[in-house]
Amino acid sequence: MSLDTRSGQAVGSTSALGDTFYPLYESLFDDEGDFVAGVENKLAQARMPQNVELFLSRALGVGALAGLTLWIVGSLLGYLVFALFLPDAPVLLGVAESAIPPILLQLKIPFLVFVTGIVFGLIGFGIGFGSLVSIPYFRAGARKREINVLLSDSISFMYALSVGGLNQLEILQAMARADDTYGEVSKEFQSIVLETEYFDTDYRTAIRNQALQTPSDELAQFLTDMLSIVDSGGDMTGFLEDQKEKHMRTAKQEQEMVLETMELFGEMYMTLSLFPLLLIIILVIMSMMGDSQQFLLLGTVYGLIPLTGVGFLVLVSTVTQDEIGDGYLRPEGSRDDVVVREGLDVLNLGLVEKYTDDRGVFEKIKGRERSHELSAILRKPHVFFRDNPTVVLGLTIPVSIVAVVLSVLYGFAPLSPEGFVDNPVGATFFWFYVPLYLNFVPLMIFYEWNVRARRGVVSQLSENLRKLSSANDTGMTLLESLSVVAETSSGKLSDEFETMYAKVNYGTNLKDALREFNNKYHIPRLARTVKLISKAQEASSQIEDVLTTAAQASENQDDIDRDRKSRTRMQVVIIIMTYLTLLGVMALLKTQFLDVMSGLANQVGGGGGSSAAAGGGQFGSNVDTGLLSVLFFHAVTLQAVLSSFIAGYIREVDLISGVKFAVILPTIALVTWMAVG
Repeated sequence: MSLDTRSGQAVGSTSALGDTFYPLYESLFDDEGDFVAGVENKLAQARMPQNVELFLSRALGVGALAGLTLWIVGSLLGYLVFALFLPDAPVLLGVAESAIPPILLQLKIPFLVFVTGIVFGLIGFGIGFGSLVSIPYFRAGARKREINVLLSDSISFMYALSVGGLNQLEILQAMARADDTYGEVSKEFQSIVLETEYFDTDYRTAIRNQALQTPSDELAQFLTDMLSIVDSGGDMTGFLEDQKEKHMRTAKQEQEMVLETMELFGEMYMTLSLFPLLLIIILVIMSMMGDSQQFLLLGTVYGLIPLTGVGFLVLVSTVTQDEIGDGYLRPEGSRDDVVVREGLDVLNLGLVEKYTDDRGVFEKIKGRERSHELSAILRKPHVFFRDNPTVVLGLTIPVSIVAVVLSVLYGFAPLSPEGFVDNPVGATFFWFYVPLYLNFVPLMIFYEWNVRARRGVVSQLSENLRKLSSANDTGMTLLESLSVVAETSSGKLSDEFETMYAKVNYGTNLKDALREFNNKYHIPRLARTVKLISKAQEASSQIEDVLTTAAQASENQDDIDRDRKSRTRMQVVIIIMTYLTLLGVMALLKTQFLDVMSGLANQVGGGGGSSAAAGGGQFGSNVDTGLLSVLFFHAVTLQAVLSSFIAGYIREVDLISGVKFAVILPTIALVTWMAVG
């Protein structure tokens, strides 16, 4: 029976499909074979609670249905092609039709239709079966990637717990409960804890089993080494400290490999981005020679350039390491007095949501709370948009639509291709640049403001953690250390320390104050540091070793970020310079080649019709310079937008960070074409 969490009807239908094709599974696959064992292992690594036999049976069913569908489509397509459009082609095996018996000639079309259907059917089966079977492989790969990214911080967390006096089993349980911060690593430890609690397995065996099942080789090696320490009764704190140092170095080495790959991609992008330019030049020359290539030009500008940019962006996303987690810390257990307000405050009313009833007074309370949140937004809308920069698009998109409609009504934005040919810069400005500026400029301002505000907290984190450790080492409690650091430091983080100190003095629990501080900025890196400190201070107020560990982890992340920004800065420069080179070549092609050749053709055409008749047409006489100017301008504009988002993603691993480039580079293209177009 399937353990899928979808609706009962969907689960029943997929189970029925698996049951139907189970005999086919038994005839095709060996239960003890490598393929079945590999799929079963990937299902476990992907945490997909499905039986491998029914999973593969269902995949066979999906493949059969997809194959049948494409077989019908392929047969119909083959009939249309060979029976209606190409009844005399192809010749079988290169043999002339006169040498083929008439009965074989009669069977040629049905045979070709049959072969076409079979080929399409096999392709459909491969797509259907392969797509379903590949799901656990992709999910296991994604989990492996996240585990490897978070493993260094997870080991630091376990080391802090060990320093705080927790025993081995308590460390495992604490890691299992920290899934809001350590994600997939925590889920691996959840499997260990659940196996010991519900299957009556000792935790040594559970660790051994999880080491064999985890998708991450690094975590498997860590669990194996940890098991040897547990079995031998060795020093767990010393072991975790050594592993912490080792995996910090490993994180830097992996970042180095990623950056080297990014440098290779930067060189690759130069070639890929220049390919459409070379193709456009070739097509223009062919058009001047009398061979019209208008359709290929349109396909290159509006098809090949976007596909090349999007494809490269997808390729880069497979290599770069995204920030793991949402950055929010949630209270352990069920607490009615605490609600983590994620997302828009006006949509998440916090504790008010917990007090609901059929009586109207509760609806009135919720309405008053929502009105209070709305009034706070209206009093300081800039702060709201700073904290939620993408929400500004909810205002700017309708405004941009209205602006485009007004441009059409007043005749500034033409609706026909001839209007673009007559005024390429003006038409493109009102159709493309006006929405771009109306949407991207506010988004750029509020996003960069948001980034700077959040970065102001993290920039001094390592230094302030060192100060906290030094103050705590003198005998001060963590709360007293926060007060001392707040008085002797400057910046946003010291202000937050002062706020936390005041909250605790007014009765707030220190752990709650730390969580509220973290959730205000919800930065994943900050969340892992706060989680480590708040968990350690539960055991003791003297946590100088824990604070030192947090400072080391933060400094290691600072080094990684600094190296990444230094190396990716070069890639961004390469992308921008490549685009500027492309823009310059396109501008020169417009002014020094296209216009000159068109003028020469007009001079030759006006010089005498006899020579034209003798020559059968002049070089460049068929070129529509107005259309080509539009295509060139649109090509450099599309390339500007795509290069901007690629540069932003490489720089910050965030598409929105490319908005600032998406404002600057198209503006350069606009100014250039105003001069040459």
